[in-house]
Amino acid sequence: MTHDDPDSRLWETLFATAFREHPYRQPIIGHRDVFAALSHDDLVAYHRARYVPENLTVVIVGDVDVAAARTEIERHFGAARRTGVAPVLVPDEPLQLAPRESRRREEVELTRAVLAWPIPGRTHADAPVLDLLAMALGHGDSSILWQEIREKARLVHTIDASSWNPGSTGLFCIAFTCDPAKREAAEAAIARALARCLARGFTAGQVRKAVRQLVVGEINTRKTMSGQASRLGTAEVVVGDLGYSRAYFERLREVAPADLRRVAGAWLVAARRTAVSIDPLDSAAPPARPGPAEPDEEGAGSNGVAAESGPPSLPPRRASGATIPDFIETRLPNGARLLLQTDRRLPNLHLRLAMQGGPGYEDAGRRGATALLATMLTKDAGARNAAQVAQFIEEVGGLFYPFSGNSSLGVAAEVLPPDAGRALAAIRDAVLRPAFDPATFAIEREAQLASLRQDDDDVVTFARKLVRRKFFGPHALAIDSHGDQPGVQALTPADLAALHRRLCVASNVVLAVAGDIPAALVPALKAFLAALPAGQIADPSGAGAVKAGWRLPAHPGEFLENQPREQAVVLQAFPAPRLHARDFLAGEVADELFSGMASRLFERVREEKGLAYFVRSSRVLGRDAGMFCFFAGTRPGREAEVLAEIEAEIERVRSDGVEEAEWRRCQTRLQAARRQGLQTNSARAFQAALDVLQGRPPNEWKTYDARIAAVRREDLGEFARRYFQKKLRTQLVVRPA
Repeated sequence: MTHDDPDSRLWETLFATAFREHPYRQPIIGHRDVFAALSHDDLVAYHRARYVPENLTVVIVGDVDVAAARTEIERHFGAARRTGVAPVLVPDEPLQLAPRESRRREEVELTRAVLAWPIPGRTHADAPVLDLLAMALGHGDSSILWQEIREKARLVHTIDASSWNPGSTGLFCIAFTCDPAKREAAEAAIARALARCLARGFTAGQVRKAVRQLVVGEINTRKTMSGQASRLGTAEVVVGDLGYSRAYFERLREVAPADLRRVAGAWLVAARRTAVSIDPLDSAAPPARPGPAEPDEEGAGSNGVAAESGPPSLPPRRASGATIPDFIETRLPNGARLLLQTDRRLPNLHLRLAMQGGPGYEDAGRRGATALLATMLTKDAGARNAAQVAQFIEEVGGLFYPFSGNSSLGVAAEVLPPDAGRALAAIRDAVLRPAFDPATFAIEREAQLASLRQDDDDVVTFARKLVRRKFFGPHALAIDSHGDQPGVQALTPADLAALHRRLCVASNVVLAVAGDIPAALVPALKAFLAALPAGQIADPSGAGAVKAGWRLPAHPGEFLENQPREQAVVLQAFPAPRLHARDFLAGEVADELFSGMASRLFERVREEKGLAYFVRSSRVLGRDAGMFCFFAGTRPGREAEVLAEIEAEIERVRSDGVEEAEWRRCQTRLQAARRQGLQTNSARAFQAALDVLQGRPPNEWKTYDARIAAVRREDLGEFARRYFQKKLRTQLVVRPA
């Protein structure tokens, strides 16, 4: 699977090139020849040596009874004896004295590249400053590299910077994707941008923005119990100090612009740069020649506007166990709907504006308009261009992003409560005054086309898209909201403006707001929604509705596709209930039954017979149609065996062979997953907005447990008999040529 994933291959190549002695040079999953030599006794001996009390930390976070938790920890772990765990020698990485590079040419559609420099570990005094440097250079659409290399020079489709230092050493990375002919120019432009930063330094506004982004990122990490547990575990195990987070943020508040310039000069040294890339086989670009770059006379690419407020302190601890309040729905006279859920457990606020849309509302020759429209709404709007919109939100550590799916699209903003006005202003301008600037449109259309080409590099994504096309045929759901390359290529700014006029009417807009909602924000939210144009959206276009005479699957039967990959992927697709069907929830339980590491299918195919790397089910859901799909990755030559096991499992369910414990376990897992998935304000706002958009109450999520519990065991057999019929099956095998 790693060999079939170009992104995994890229990062494995980077670590093998950048490190010569440190264990980080080894892939996390290991090496095949080592696996072949291992015995059961080897694994048992390793477990006995390393999984011992001296090497163990237990972290529990959440709404727990502390005394009871201590008792349970003592019961499960207290009897384990100390064994005198042997120390592990981790060799120091020698100083890199010259540039390194590794260029690979493979059967991929898009170039992926990383530039990296060795940096010190997490406890070094420069670690927080390096984090800030990564934020300033390559975090968000207003960052220096995004603006200079993507927006102005148009050399890359994506670019970001990161400071990776999980232990005693690390790497500062700048990663990007681009067309193969532009890779050498992109690397040279990055070198020039870094040289300008060293020559001119950074502004106080850039530092404030970076600090704000890091602090808000920490708050976002603490939104979930797993995030809080991870933070505590890392502080204890990696750093050895539970107070590390507080000391880290105190250090951030002391950082000055000169510190960013200093660490950039100290660590991003040309002689210690490692450059790796994976380029298409037919790429004609010659290997880049690393060397020092001279600064030019272009602008630095960042306006250095100061945030209106300084970096906040970390949030105080709050009591757990509070009941999550309901969403309160208000329907305005023009038909727009406002959903409010006040939850002050974290200083966080999420606004989600959703509209009905998706493939069904796109013209047949303009597929992908939904996703591109959503993206463009977050760019030029009102009096701000795309760069200014990004700066407006990101300088206060906020997020502003698009979303799109099979039946919806929209924009979301997330900020701290004092910045609620900014979030609303960004959404208001996006929805009421989008510009659809031709230059921005050209950049974002190329990025979406690049993303579609990148999908073809992943064999599993390629296979799932292909079986979807064969199953749905002329139906709009044959192609997801990101479209296909001909459709996206055919789009114009006028197409998006027309789609916006069709969909952005009051009766089709739901705005859900969750979190610490300032009281003064509510009238402004209502005033914004009242300004939406009145009207009703038309029914989906001919490409989106099931016409008389259409049957699903559009192409039943068995299909074979050859691809230059190492693994084979097998898929079986069947009809599934539409979103509002009576047996929709039975499909939900069935999907859980066939998926996950506890499923009978997984146990049989992967654990007992070793036939597949992964095996599970998934669904494509729409208002008038759906698809239920089984898929697995296996070794070439074992496809028929995996398909036979899937068919045997389907027959077991069709014959009412689901055991009561299985059925109950599926219900419990679904109920627990829903509660875990709705821990954050963003998740709850998204769920409530979709529910109302699709005709359900805003607090429908609170009845999910009861509705899942109402699905009977015999419903699963009935579901399988109705939908999993061989005559209704589209089967696809994708394997190496």
